Amino acid sequence: MADHKLPVLPTSVVGSHGRPGWLYVFRDAAAGRELGSIDIQEVGDDAVRLAILDQEEAGIDVISDGEMRRTMGYYRGYMARFENVRPAKEPPLRQLGPIHYDFIRRHDVVGPIRAPEGMGIVDEFKFLKRHTTKPTKATCAGPLNFARECNLVTHYKNTFDLAYDFARIINAELKGLVEAGADFIQVDEPSYVHLREEPTEMARLFNATVDGVKAKVALHICFGTHAGRPRMSRRTYRQLFPKIMEAKADQFVLEFANRQMAEIELWKEFSVDRELGMGVVDVKAYEIETPEEVADRIRTALKYIRPEKLWVNPDCGMGQSPRWIAVEKLKAMVAGTRIVRQELGVK
Repeated sequence: MADHKLPVLPTSVVGSHGRPGWLYVFRDAAAGRELGSIDIQEVGDDAVRLAILDQEEAGIDVISDGEMRRTMGYYRGYMARFENVRPAKEPPLRQLGPIHYDFIRRHDVVGPIRAPEGMGIVDEFKFLKRHTTKPTKATCAGPLNFARECNLVTHYKNTFDLAYDFARIINAELKGLVEAGADFIQVDEPSYVHLREEPTEMARLFNATVDGVKAKVALHICFGTHAGRPRMSRRTYRQLFPKIMEAKADQFVLEFANRQMAEIELWKEFSVDRELGMGVVDVKAYEIETPEEVADRIRTALKYIRPEKLWVNPDCGMGQSPRWIAVEKLKAMVAGTRIVRQELGVK
């Protein structure tokens, strides 16, 4: 982004893009047989190119690779890269009926975790940079997100003890991203609201994760969207404030559209001086917002935050949304943002 002048109210994405149907065919094939390295590379490359094209054609200002290689989810696919982390012996709680959070297989940690070959996110980002001239965002799941899905078999005393070791590994990956040219990196931590732990400890963990990372960093906190469903019924950020502001994040990326703009007043109530990446389209809803609905949400936000501090994005990643809906929602998001820019007299 250093070489790009962004408009007021920049539009971006949270990370994942809607996947085409053929990518699910590939995932099923991969589960049933051993595929060659070229098979896997070609499918991933083609899917990322498609995600880039969709975002560029929609008019998104700062794009991602759509996390298209993460067919097992935005963090689960990386579990295999960690030594001493393996699928739990016990099966998921349930495998029959509608897909929900009890379908997820946990992992056992059987010793000190390491990732001698890294997480692979740097190579993902390099491909993105080679295939677009637009500003980009790199994304990575945060350490608590990994740790909370693990059973502590040996070595670690508690979830946060394990999370700090994940933070050490992720920190090295983020520094590798900077060396590869990333100047905007987002860390995803829905667990910050799921676990209802002390926000000061969460901020401390985030700071360890991004320590020494010379880039603009964002902290994305959501309420989950597995199979298009939130994990929580009580969706509120209030318990995190004001202590979460101790996190050394340049931007906070939060859900607002699916909560009808609830709690946007927190930004003014606590005199927050950071950027807000505000969700203005609901990725959990089948209905596609109109540009005017998007514009109205932005107008509401501008009552509490200055335009130069506001970014516009979906509520969460679109990996659980049909691709055609994801594309149309992005188009509406861009069109609604342009309406407000025109009202503000800016481009």
